[in-house]
Amino acid sequence: MFKHVTSTVIMTMLLSACSEPADVVITPEPKDLTEVAVGKWIVDENGNVMFDPQTSGLVVMNDMLVTIADASADTAQQLKLHHISPATAMLVSSSERFSFSQNVRRSCFYNYLNEEPDLEALAVDPRDPNVVYTVTEDATRTGALSPRCETKYEDTGSTDYPTLLVKLTRKDNGAFEMAGVRPLQFPVEFEVGNFPNDGIEGLTMANDGTLYLALEKDKAAQPRIFSLNIDDDFFASKEFATVDEPDLQLPSFTSGNHPLNGLAMYTHSTGASYLFGAARNDNELWVIDTSGSKATKRIPITFDVAKDESCDQYTMDNASMEGLVSIDDTLWIINDPWEKNYLKNATCDAHLRRYEDLAPLLFSLKINDAWFE
Repeated sequence: MFKHVTSTVIMTMLLSACSEPADVVITPEPKDLTEVAVGKWIVDENGNVMFDPQTSGLVVMNDMLVTIADASADTAQQLKLHHISPATAMLVSSSERFSFSQNVRRSCFYNYLNEEPDLEALAVDPRDPNVVYTVTEDATRTGALSPRCETKYEDTGSTDYPTLLVKLTRKDNGAFEMAGVRPLQFPVEFEVGNFPNDGIEGLTMANDGTLYLALEKDKAAQPRIFSLNIDDDFFASKEFATVDEPDLQLPSFTSGNHPLNGLAMYTHSTGASYLFGAARNDNELWVIDTSGSKATKRIPITFDVAKDESCDQYTMDNASMEGLVSIDDTLWIINDPWEKNYLKNATCDAHLRRYEDLAPLLFSLKINDAWFE
């Protein structure tokens, strides 16, 4: 049991010689606050959907929603930022392929970052709107580091290949450069475990430079949230950056997979700060008090596809929300089409090709004051 879990234990057991125990959850359980998020297909100016972008993360820049592709996306989508209009769900533009600073080129990680890095999540630096952070997850497909680099960065506290925090900087011409990279280290006592494809999937930054990082699961199959302080000299170092663990009241589970796949900062009208967490497998929004004084509230979400000229509004079987961010009183959510389950959504034949193309949707949800009570 982690030090930040102080929740009430609710146990539901099926006592039968012929059956397994039910999924027992140490909670707070979701309250009766189920919300419906209605999504629109993200299309370009010609009405074409995004082809297999495997969208990971969502932020706001210059009033546009911005997302990034991971390593399983179509190669044409990778190593770029994609700009989406929140008003129309139109893909307005995609950046050029990222360039690389001299420091990144000289680092141990350049070859990996220049090929098909598994980039997950985005966070805008509130102190500098031209700086965005992303993070790598599964790097096992890249092969080994050089012997020198492998020795230097072997004590990750998690995976064999280190998790990398990457700084993206917008240049005067609007292009983005990978300006800095630093490997992350997890203290051994955190018992993160070696799960290359269940690593950091969420990022968001507070006004004071605290970066929050959401881990899908640890050695005990629990989602975790870590933190780093990003100061002016952070990327000047080539050494490990060791994460901390803030004292948050997260849910804990005794079975099943309950990953966090996205994070966003939200400041309530009272001045209190919260993290919005995207609990993808559970179709839940988690409202996490950053002060640690309140238990996380779990909000079930039903994901619908908006009515269009071909199909009436319908509920998705599997949405797989991946990124989220707020603008005023609206929460915006983007999904990451999960190839294994995505065709289960094709209950309207006119949308079948879109699901086959692994095209994402943009969902909107009005922020509800009841989430913070």
